[in-house]
Amino acid sequence: MPSNFSLGVLVVAMSMSLQAWALGEPKYVSTAPVSGGFVLAANGKDVPLLVSDSDWPGVVRAVGDLSADVGRVTGQPAPVIKDGGAAKGKDVVLIGTIGKSPLIDALIKAHKLDVSDVAGKWESAVTTIVEHPMPGVRRALVIAGADKRGTIYGIYDLSEQIGVSPWYWWADVRVPHQDALYVMPGRVVQPVPAVKYRGIFFNDEAPALSGWTKEKFGTMNHEFYTKVFELLLRLKANFLWPAMWNNAFAADDPQNPKLADEYGIVMGTSHEEPMMRAEKEWTPDHGAWDYTTNQKTIDDFWRKGMERDKNYEEVVTLGMRGHGDTPMSADANTQLLEKIVADQRQILRETVNPDVTKVPQVWALYKEVQGYYEKGMRVPDDVTLLWSDDNWGDLRRLPTEEERKRSGGAGIYYHFDYVGGPRSYKWLNTVPITKTQEQMHIALEYGADRLWVVNVGDGKPMEFPIEFFLSYARTPQRWGETREGEDPLDEFTLDWATREFGPEHARGIATAMELYTQYNGRRKPELIDANTFSVTNYYEADKVASAWGRPGEFIGLANWADRLAAKLPEDERASFFELIQYPVDACANLTEMYIMAGRNALDARLGNPKANEEAAQVERMFARDAELSAQYNHMLDGKWDHMMDQTHIGYFAWSDPPANIMPPVTRIQVPEQGSLGVFAQDATFTRAGGRFGFSLGTVDSVNRQPHVLTMFDRGSAPVEYTIKTSAPWLTVSDSGGTVAAAEHGVVVRVDWTKLPGDENEGTVTVSSGEARPIVYTLDARRLPVTRENAQGFVESDGYVAIEAADTAARATDDAGGAMKWVELPGYGETKSAMTVFPVTAASETDSKTALEYRMYLYDAGDFELQMTLAPTLNFVPGRGLRFAVSVDDGPRTVVDALEHNSEKDWAQAVSDGVRRVTVPLTISAPGYHTLKVWAVDPAVVVERLVVSHGELRPSYLGPPESFRGGAAASGG
Repeated sequence: MPSNFSLGVLVVAMSMSLQAWALGEPKYVSTAPVSGGFVLAANGKDVPLLVSDSDWPGVVRAVGDLSADVGRVTGQPAPVIKDGGAAKGKDVVLIGTIGKSPLIDALIKAHKLDVSDVAGKWESAVTTIVEHPMPGVRRALVIAGADKRGTIYGIYDLSEQIGVSPWYWWADVRVPHQDALYVMPGRVVQPVPAVKYRGIFFNDEAPALSGWTKEKFGTMNHEFYTKVFELLLRLKANFLWPAMWNNAFAADDPQNPKLADEYGIVMGTSHEEPMMRAEKEWTPDHGAWDYTTNQKTIDDFWRKGMERDKNYEEVVTLGMRGHGDTPMSADANTQLLEKIVADQRQILRETVNPDVTKVPQVWALYKEVQGYYEKGMRVPDDVTLLWSDDNWGDLRRLPTEEERKRSGGAGIYYHFDYVGGPRSYKWLNTVPITKTQEQMHIALEYGADRLWVVNVGDGKPMEFPIEFFLSYARTPQRWGETREGEDPLDEFTLDWATREFGPEHARGIATAMELYTQYNGRRKPELIDANTFSVTNYYEADKVASAWGRPGEFIGLANWADRLAAKLPEDERASFFELIQYPVDACANLTEMYIMAGRNALDARLGNPKANEEAAQVERMFARDAELSAQYNHMLDGKWDHMMDQTHIGYFAWSDPPANIMPPVTRIQVPEQGSLGVFAQDATFTRAGGRFGFSLGTVDSVNRQPHVLTMFDRGSAPVEYTIKTSAPWLTVSDSGGTVAAAEHGVVVRVDWTKLPGDENEGTVTVSSGEARPIVYTLDARRLPVTRENAQGFVESDGYVAIEAADTAARATDDAGGAMKWVELPGYGETKSAMTVFPVTAASETDSKTALEYRMYLYDAGDFELQMTLAPTLNFVPGRGLRFAVSVDDGPRTVVDALEHNSEKDWAQAVSDGVRRVTVPLTISAPGYHTLKVWAVDPAVVVERLVVSHGELRPSYLGPPESFRGGAAASGG
């Protein structure tokens, strides 16, 4: 996956064409005749759909959706026949469930339909062509499900194959018109999902989702939820935790649970709502939510909930938290909690099934509840243990080998949205699928495959990660480990873009999605402020703003998305705005607004009149944010009104502000009299030799980093300046001139042909009138190596910065050791990452598996290695998250990334999106050295390495990658 935006790459890539249908699945529908194929629609006529009335109501209903989908494609809905006799003389699409449909069972009995590979399997189905299926019928396209949802998935799979996206309503994805549809011969099997229950959780739904549903439906009633049920089934999901902030699924509308069951959705209630009762159903007249003082009332409350819902397919949440998603009282103990679970199971025996082990149950080990488990609390083996992430996408704990033997299995509660510390994030998607895949792969490998549910907030801004999460839960092998020359996650994104917008612009759209989520993954928009990206070091703020696309610049993600939108057909622009253009434009605008506020603060301190225009730009960008949100809310005649009401600017605490708050700006008075000001990136204040000045650091003959002195006038009248250097080898692009309203840049370089010796210090002195001259010092160093013959990374200004994947070699155990380093393309903040597979491997403090980095250092002595890691947690009890470091053939230093993991450390790591760990190094002599990072514990994820001799300049992303030369540049 790409890490840097390049318009040229997009233009070239967009010339490629790729046909994609159901994501990751072979195409089996054609718009042209195929030999032996089945004619689904042609010549203005659609083949009828045949289903038995005795089948599941949800199947019969889904057949109606297929009929409508054919109409969306061809303009004419397919007729639905519920009487087999009426199908005589016709080709038909015959749909039904094994053991529930007499039509399907008759085919099986007559040996015309082989279901041996699907019968009895969870949510499986087969689609195939059958000749002469019944008297008077020539051919049938048969969709036969092993169970209710298997059949429904087969139906919706055909819908997707003919061109109807699962998001046709929820994201207004266009349905391309086709005059004819042909199903290719062969056999298509819906596989048994890897994860049994797969679904989403609407949460933190005010003000956006709640405001939208109130306007469109009155409440979160069945008119709203049936659209949710249909979407989930089209995505081949099966599970839902309903919205609960100010809503009660079953009490608000009795049709909600009834229709969920009819559609085929398995319902549950959230981690804090046991026994199918919504928190909002507990009212003050019930008394205290305290089991020690109010057990009878609470038991009765739970019993009524189970009696109400006992006939529906559910996964029942057990346990108890404090009211309002808070911990239980301080004196709560495991004995009390075990009694609560025992009493709840007795209620289940009395209301649902005397054999309580036949009732699917889950115990959510969320926040402090995991602590109860660690202290010894246990539930019966048939109860699923629902482990959780840390609310920021990092799994806290996974089943041990012994726990994997439990009949109830384990699951995962994950987050794309969160309300809580260190900062709530509710606005837009901020989770790259690279992160989701890396963590959920670990979950699967450790046996957490019974239930996956992800908090999606309002749902609407999370369309893309929702689909990936559910697709990965169903067929992880399709989107798993990177294969030689292939990146499955890049393929997923490209398939998605092709399905939603067609092949012509798919590569550009896919790249935009990848970059937008990677940029947001660096730091969530709610956490960005005027100080996030450095406006003084490494040109960081300039690079970040340029990548997003500043106003007026052609290159950049936002400007490219806008240009791409203009090229799309009119019927694709609404969905493009929802899925790509709005999040890109809004996040680019927000990021640039904060960067501009940072520049404003700096220029105000410097006395640069430019601060006033920067303040005005911040105000315009703040207004632009409101305009973009209003455009989203009011598009399509207000279809999504309120969906972008979530505040996202001006956080001053963990919780979202009541209204968006513009970043503070400063305006200055500009005097009439001019005076010179000078600013330089990467300059540090010094008092060398008792005089005040600035250091530009070290420039070497390999990296040859230029410096720019920006001249500006603090007043209205023009001001003159002169520049002198201390030696002929130190050059400037001009030696003097006049500065007025516009800034003027002067480039400082080293003329290596004139540098005497290998090391020299020079000065650049800027003078203006009678003002004190401004002196910049610079060290020049000629290295023994050159750009042409250097091997590996070359130290630059006291540091070597390396992207983790840019290895010279990746050593493995020749004897066939278990562990290996694997690249995660597009993972992390800057480029990609390296991790240790298999994730279930045993720890090895003396492994032979290492990442090797060749580097040339012109300093010696004490260095510091800064490792930038993903904020992964030690999900295996009793184990750290360790790696080892060595230089050349020296001894290894074993480092635990979580040695310092206080609440403050964790908050810093999740806010930054990375964990930074420092390791002292001693380099005996200048020259070439090999830095090795050894695998110790699996699932460590390394993103960057910086070896520094002295303190690094402050920045968010760290210094740019150093020059890399020679054969090592092609290694790894």
